[in-house]
Amino acid sequence: MKNPKIPLRRALLGAIAGASLLAAMPAAMAQAWPTKPVRIVIGAPAGGTSDVLARMLADGMQKAWGQPVIVDAKPGGAGTIGVNDLMQSPADGHTLYLAVNAAVTEIPHVIKVRYDPFKDLKPLVDLGQCGLVFVGNASLPAKNVAEVISYVKANPGKVSYASYSAGTISHTMGLGLNKAAGIDMTHVPYKGSPPALQDVMGGHVALMFDGPATALPMLKGGRLKAFAVSGPKRNPALPNVPTFAEQGYPMIDDVAMMILWIRPDVPADVQAKVRDTALKVMAQPAAKAKLLEFGFDQGGGATPEELSEALRKAYDKQGATLRALGVKPQDLGS
Repeated sequence: MKNPKIPLRRALLGAIAGASLLAAMPAAMAQAWPTKPVRIVIGAPAGGTSDVLARMLADGMQKAWGQPVIVDAKPGGAGTIGVNDLMQSPADGHTLYLAVNAAVTEIPHVIKVRYDPFKDLKPLVDLGQCGLVFVGNASLPAKNVAEVISYVKANPGKVSYASYSAGTISHTMGLGLNKAAGIDMTHVPYKGSPPALQDVMGGHVALMFDGPATALPMLKGGRLKAFAVSGPKRNPALPNVPTFAEQGYPMIDDVAMMILWIRPDVPADVQAKVRDTALKVMAQPAAKAKLLEFGFDQGGGATPEELSEALRKAYDKQGATLRALGVKPQDLGS
């Protein structure tokens, strides 16, 4: 007579084995991924800071994964074309997006975007951070923030400052200084840093809040002078330039973060693998040196959850400032 417990025991053992196999599948999938070339999309033209850092990251990832990692520039639309490319790609982790935090903290306030900045994008790694540099024409009779403020007050309604685009922190930091110091600098928006810097150096505009990557060559060449940097500490590439906080204006504290983003619906094990590899690449001496060259401080200390929280705070702050000015999101064609 057959033992009725044997089939039951076999069934239970089979179920346990099946469950163990299912539990092991995510780890196996992560080990097998990537199964095809990976793209790092950037929302800026080739040759800029995003492109250089993306290529450095791609080279390290390619060596680690044994698959081609391609940098794909999708400039235009203030970065929205690049974000939309990521949104339209499969949720398998083979498409990533590299851009500064403006993709979620600034752009949605000035452009009608087709993505939810906090539901459709997940920040994986903060690659590097930098404050903006408050620069001016080399002939301006000022050496620090206090002297700039005195100069503006002595020339009411005559001093202007440039930004690399309306609605960005390059714009709103000037508004913040106007309010904090009781001055009346006039904002002049440009389409990017290069034309704005040219006009500052040419004396057409007196001042500008700019990213260090584009301002540094002009500062080193003596074509501009720097008065302050934003953020909690001095820029490592400009150690002799004090922060706004050191000069009595701690409210001028905005920073730009270069972030690697992914679709949030990509499997968690794949997200973890991408993050781990990116952190290892950026910890290399060559990567640290390149960040310093562009005026960025080393990132990587925050978890994705902490990054999301910091970005939400920056988004709310930027939105409040722009709404107070009556700024509303516009269609790209308007």
